[in-house]
Amino acid sequence: MTQAPTLQSLIAGRWIGSEAAAALRSAVNGRPVFHTHAESIDFAEALDYGRKVGLASLMALDFQQRAAILKALAAHLIEHKEHLYTVSAHTGATRSDGWIDIEGGSGTLFAYAGVGAAELPSGNVVHEGPVIPLGKKGGFAGTHILVPRGGVAVHINAFNFPVWGMLEKFAPAFLAGMPCIFKPASATSYLTEAAVRLMHESGLLPEGCLQLVIGGTGDLLDRLEGSDLVTFTGSADTAARLRANKNLIARSVPFNAEADSLNAAILAPDVSPDDEEFDLFVKEVAREMTVKAGQKCTAIRRAIVPRRHLGAVAERLAARLAKTVVGDPTVEGVRMGALASREQLADVAERVAQLAAGNEIVFGGAKDFAPVGDDVAGGAFFGPTLLLCRQAAADAAAHDIEAFGPVSTLLPYDEIDEAVALAARGKGSLVSTLVTRDPAVAARVVPALAAWHGRVHILERVAAVESTGHGSPLPLLKHGGPGRAGGGEELGGRRAVEHYLQRAAVQGSPTLLAAVSGEYVRGAALREEALHPFRKWFDELAVGDSLLTHRRTVTEADIVAFGGISGDFFYMHFDEIAARESAFGKRIAHGYFVLSAAAGLFVSPAKGPVLANYGLDTLRFVKPVGIGDTIQARLTCKRKIDRPARKGQPPQGVVAWDVQVTNQDGELVASYDILTLVLKRPA
Repeated sequence: MTQAPTLQSLIAGRWIGSEAAAALRSAVNGRPVFHTHAESIDFAEALDYGRKVGLASLMALDFQQRAAILKALAAHLIEHKEHLYTVSAHTGATRSDGWIDIEGGSGTLFAYAGVGAAELPSGNVVHEGPVIPLGKKGGFAGTHILVPRGGVAVHINAFNFPVWGMLEKFAPAFLAGMPCIFKPASATSYLTEAAVRLMHESGLLPEGCLQLVIGGTGDLLDRLEGSDLVTFTGSADTAARLRANKNLIARSVPFNAEADSLNAAILAPDVSPDDEEFDLFVKEVAREMTVKAGQKCTAIRRAIVPRRHLGAVAERLAARLAKTVVGDPTVEGVRMGALASREQLADVAERVAQLAAGNEIVFGGAKDFAPVGDDVAGGAFFGPTLLLCRQAAADAAAHDIEAFGPVSTLLPYDEIDEAVALAARGKGSLVSTLVTRDPAVAARVVPALAAWHGRVHILERVAAVESTGHGSPLPLLKHGGPGRAGGGEELGGRRAVEHYLQRAAVQGSPTLLAAVSGEYVRGAALREEALHPFRKWFDELAVGDSLLTHRRTVTEADIVAFGGISGDFFYMHFDEIAARESAFGKRIAHGYFVLSAAAGLFVSPAKGPVLANYGLDTLRFVKPVGIGDTIQARLTCKRKIDRPARKGQPPQGVVAWDVQVTNQDGELVASYDILTLVLKRPA
């Protein structure tokens, strides 16, 4: 018989590993499918390579360029996804389970490519702002910037999502300019290795930005420095042990944990068995028990229901679970596959026995459970198991013990406050679901749940049409939770990128703050030329290019004409008596007239490099403009974002313009940013 292949680590740009070590077995039939490698890894070399080669190659790019690479990388993985699905079958995952992991991971890369393109600058400094005046004469101010940390991100991942678990960490770290070292859980590391090989062979990745560790971490954590960072996904016990590493503590190395938790779903008292929401609750609990065979850190472990509906919930849940066909994922009709390993099977069985002590098994738990398939005797199959804890407040096991598999416990309550208290007994969770149609119930319960849960999912018939579900972390929403859930935070769109950046306060003159931040700061030196800024190509524009317009006196005719065009006849613009009695003491011009008039002052109307105005940011009407007031505008190039070339579009970039509209006394009356698309000079 041919020996199963040996996995390799990617260290310092080369693949290491030829001598077989531990066997990694198929979750479906128990036969070896891969081996870890026996060769030891030089983690000093790995870190040195990441800090020198990886960091240099990433810093040679900017946020926009790294975002473009993420997009291309996502497309590459999608193109080769079938190879990953083939490997994923060994983990016991069904095709739909694999979709969450493989295509969900690629989708996360696409999402962060979008975050980078839309929200981050062309350089490697993010101006967080706002600028705060620190002196009376305008010569001294302060602001905040975010910069790459200059270290390596070490990611230690769980076995349940070998691809998504890696990519949801890689995407924001790569975007932030941090080289990554990944250590997947050994049981399913063969799927992570397959994904890393595809990424490495794509030729898209900058040298040194990605390394892979198969096997143990050795002295890796002992070698980290303050500029490095560690993220962990897995059990709360392991998170606590790793967090206590003496070197991490001594050097204040950031440690972010996302740990398994006893997530809850609450059926609110306003929902009856005749309501559509009742069935939505049952469906959601059953789905979270069976997707990935319940091996999700976000799975519903506790289903909290009104005591009067306990029987109906148990009956419908049991009926739905009975229809779940468990077995070899390659067999047609199978809806739930195996646990990741025989070790995991033993762990789940032990914990179910602990949960069942003093409680009832409503469904499953039978010793004669038989998975579907011809060659499954050595597999890691465990049937869906639903328990009932009638004394939910008194029983500690349901709130302390997690069976990381297709297992959930029903907990009855009498009053909604009791349900919230039961959810909190989990001591911190990643997510909770509230099923209700009553806005008053949602308004009362959700803030209480939010104190103990990283995400709160409100489910009813309207949301159900598009809901991604209780157990689906989304790239643009925070993933993480307090207490037992690890106290950390991942994902969340731009928030995730900022976790990998270092924040610093900067003080100085406006001119030097503008030079550091890459954005115009009011009070900084301006560059005024005869050529109108709107006549300059994107590549010719510089931050600080400015135009001070001619002046315009506002007349009553302006107000009347604008009211007629806009249909806005608000009394402050047209009722002399009422306006005189107001806080302003006079009729005033429409705020949007002031904007329009300012545009008329600074726009260069002839055809030129400016393609379009696609929005306003930070608009404020600071002071009223009355009849007879004279306004003037200053237009200044505030920020430039160089967009990568896109198929079918001429080369262009985004320019944000700072606009200040003042009156005859030099007082600011309106303030805002205009966003425009500006062409680059043709080749």
